[in-house]
Amino acid sequence: MAATIALVLMSAGWAMLVSGLSLIPIRRFADRLGLLDRPGGHSSHQSPTPLGGGLGIFAGILATALIGSLGAWALSDPSTAETSRELLLRWLPDWPSVETYWRAAVTHAPGVYSRLDDLWWLMAGAGVLVTLGLIDDRFGLPVTLRLGVQFAIAAATVWGLNIELTAFIEVPWLTRTLSVIWIVAVINSFNMLDNMDALSGGVAAIIAASMAAVMLTIPDPGTSRPQLFVATMLLVTAGALLGFLFHNRPPARIFMGDGGSYLVGYLISIGMLMATYAGTGDGWRPHAVLAPLCAMAVPLYDMTSVLWIRYREGRSLFQGDHSHLSHRLVDLGLSRPGAVATVHLITATCGLAALLLTHVSMLQAFTVLGIVACMLALVAILESASRRRSRR
Repeated sequence: MAATIALVLMSAGWAMLVSGLSLIPIRRFADRLGLLDRPGGHSSHQSPTPLGGGLGIFAGILATALIGSLGAWALSDPSTAETSRELLLRWLPDWPSVETYWRAAVTHAPGVYSRLDDLWWLMAGAGVLVTLGLIDDRFGLPVTLRLGVQFAIAAATVWGLNIELTAFIEVPWLTRTLSVIWIVAVINSFNMLDNMDALSGGVAAIIAASMAAVMLTIPDPGTSRPQLFVATMLLVTAGALLGFLFHNRPPARIFMGDGGSYLVGYLISIGMLMATYAGTGDGWRPHAVLAPLCAMAVPLYDMTSVLWIRYREGRSLFQGDHSHLSHRLVDLGLSRPGAVATVHLITATCGLAALLLTHVSMLQAFTVLGIVACMLALVAILESASRRRSRR
């Protein structure tokens, strides 16, 4: 198992390396491509900053998917698997664990190979969303067109790949409709959260890593093994985000842009739908299906609260502003880096709660969910106090 986890972490590390390196030329040529975010409007930065961080994130994920696919194809065939072993022993003769890692890769290669069709259809959907976001960053698109494409990709994924939530609801059309809404909601929650340096990317990396930990600790009922395919997809996404965050840390030298937020929202939401939570037999925990909501508590809280504020004040629901959670924390007196760090800490707490939720009894689950609810309620109370003080 240790060798398997090491291979998964190597995949994430490769995604981080490719993402970080690919963003160097993207930063350089972003201006020529028209991918430049200029100060003004609801933007709070002081100088023109390249967009297109989503291209680097996608490059890291795509490169890792390609290598993983080739490896799964080669190791699934006994003859090519043995050839790969001989090459590894020739190239890495002094690496004592090479045989152990090779055996782990051969063990899981057939399972990965059987999922390659799903993987590359997901990459195709992700590519469409990245392209949509880049066009929006470059030219600006009507909100109806953006949402229309998002709903279309979400519906194609749910109905085409049979990826959907169940939540013990025996009504297929309802669960599929809810799955489509979930995908679009997660995509836009990350998009709306992308308003300060390292904020959305950091939150997405924390959520992806925490849900990957859930997948590694909950066995698939069909195989009794950890859910490695979904866990690897989420950790590779987290790794690509870490490569991006090297460039996005304050002061940001490139922004994620709509292409990046659409991409990570899509992959994280799909990963959550593909996973199994409740378990079987003595380990059956139906409350574990709430783990994705728990992990996503901060982005969903930010999105719903911002939409409510805009509706209450009679403003457009789709016009960017400074009413986000991070901005409200700054109004409480925090610095911008302090506000980002606070959001990251709250997200990490929710991620740990999601992990705990999948391993406790029903009564203990109510306690975990209560802690998350109380934490968000405390934030809401502090924010309301700040708003009342500012109106005086």
